[in-house]
Amino acid sequence: MPQMAPMNWILLYIYFFMILILISIFNYYMFLYKPKFKTIKMSYIPMNWKW
Repeated sequence: MPQMAPMNWILLYIYFFMILILISIFNYYMFLYKPKFKTIKMSYIPMNWKW
């Protein structure tokens, strides 16, 4: 079976740790970002029901 490229376990740990940090930062800013759409303010129309 083909073996993995000779890589130090510390480097492999740092590699996956950096990927985890990048994904966490992306996830944080994705939920922090709020798109600013122009909201249309609907005028309050009282609904008087006649029973």
